[in-house]
Amino acid sequence: MTIKKIITLTAVAVISVLMIYGFILISRIFSSNTKFEEKEVYVYVPTGANYTDVKKIVAPYIKNFDNFEMVANKRSYPENVKSGRFLLKKDMNNIDLVRAMRSNVPVKLAFNNQERLENFAGRVGSEIEADSLSLMKAIKDSTFLKENGFNEENVFAMFIPNTYEIYWNTSAEKFRDKMIKEYHNFWTADRIAKAKAQGLTPVQVTILASIVHKESVKKDERPRIAGVYLNRLRLAMPLQADPTVIYALKLKSNDFDQVIKRVFYNDLIMKSPYNTYVNVGLPPGPIAMPDITALEAVLNPEKHDYIYFCASVERFGYHEFASTYEQHTINAKKYSDWIAGQGVTR
Repeated sequence: MTIKKIITLTAVAVISVLMIYGFILISRIFSSNTKFEEKEVYVYVPTGANYTDVKKIVAPYIKNFDNFEMVANKRSYPENVKSGRFLLKKDMNNIDLVRAMRSNVPVKLAFNNQERLENFAGRVGSEIEADSLSLMKAIKDSTFLKENGFNEENVFAMFIPNTYEIYWNTSAEKFRDKMIKEYHNFWTADRIAKAKAQGLTPVQVTILASIVHKESVKKDERPRIAGVYLNRLRLAMPLQADPTVIYALKLKSNDFDQVIKRVFYNDLIMKSPYNTYVNVGLPPGPIAMPDITALEAVLNPEKHDYIYFCASVERFGYHEFASTYEQHTINAKKYSDWIAGQGVTR
């Protein structure tokens, strides 16, 4: 065999080996390397985690961890671990997996209809890394409250119900700071002027809106109800809002899971700053998180001379309104008779 043939055969052999190695390498890099059946899964890397922690977190979702680790090392991932929420899709290859672990995916956090700050903190704490206790501590921080004109009883007014994009690894303080920015974004000069026209501050608008929110689920009726309460405030009449009494009862018993459909005379005379039957003016804080329609109802109330209203027995979900106590008494008796007939005792 000539030297030329030997060289040629050697070259062919080397090329073949390199091709085989290249094929194996490409296969290790670009082949699907997931072992979950769902179309996609999210993995969560806590703040302060290192590569060893990440390996334990992602191992249940990766078929061949050696192949993943080879690519991770090549792309310097172990030295650049990020905390957050990461999306893995079925049949991702190793490059895609490493790339995915660098891309923090925000949580779409939606909240509304929360009854008090504690419930709200629990709701948020179930969606982001910060737990409810750290959220409560951050929100009730005395310096933060003072700087932003809130106190512990009315700071719940800061939260505007909506859907927000927030990174899962957001700290309690950063979440709070984002919410105060959203609060200021909502309270535009126009809305502040409308609040002032009603003789209210933004916080007071929210407190009254929380009562309106609880009084009716009918959004088209809320401006009329807001008008009633604003009429009472101007006349220095007690608001006499049953939802505030119900809130006071729940607060007294520390049981916000109970369902209260009726209030009785003894409830109406209960001593509580939230009882608007015995106290004139607004309660010290919101009794719930009002939605945007309730806030807008207070800012844009219906103008009328109604002073009273009670639930309607003819248009369920709506109310009957009256300008005189005599007419209100007639409406109220209809409702009282009806609810007694339903056997509702509480």
